Amino acid sequence: MNYIRLLKQLGVVTSSRGRRLMVILLLLLLTVGCDQTSKHFARVQLSQSGSVTTPGGFLEFSLAENPGAFLSLGASLPGSLRIFLLTLGVGLGLSILFVQLTLSSRFASLTFFGLALIGAGGMSNLLDRIVRHGLVTDFAIVRIGPFHTGIFNWADLVVMVGITVVLASLCLRSEKSGV
Repeated sequence: MNYIRLLKQLGVVTSSRGRRLMVILLLLLLTVGCDQTSKHFARVQLSQSGSVTTPGGFLEFSLAENPGAFLSLGASLPGSLRIFLLTLGVGLGLSILFVQLTLSSRFASLTFFGLALIGAGGMSNLLDRIVRHGLVTDFAIVRIGPFHTGIFNWADLVVMVGITVVLASLCLRSEKSGV
């Protein structure tokens, strides 16, 4: 059964809402699929081999189970508060974001796409946190000379790309309006 057609018949989904919903679902499917597959591979391979560095040392793979958010923010919070904020709070925030993205046509296309990327990456990390008892699997570090990133995963990368797209959209919009 075609659920989008049924939602259209009920008046819940218009053609523009249907397109937005399809973009969101596609980004969710791709992000969650790639992220969860890469995390599974990292857990299986890196738990056996430890840390692996690519030739030239640009990329290091090392397994970390992160109880916190980005860069382990909130990892030292008491367990119940951490679960409340990072699971329930993030889940609520992502739900609101997806409802807004689906129902509101006020977002510029680039802003919509960036926010959808942020939501998709956030949803994949939330899924990880729910399934893995409050932990998110991280496994990659980028090194450029003496500088390096924190440890991250595919979903984190998607979130960062989404933030970059939203910022670019805002800059383009301010240039158009002459601000």
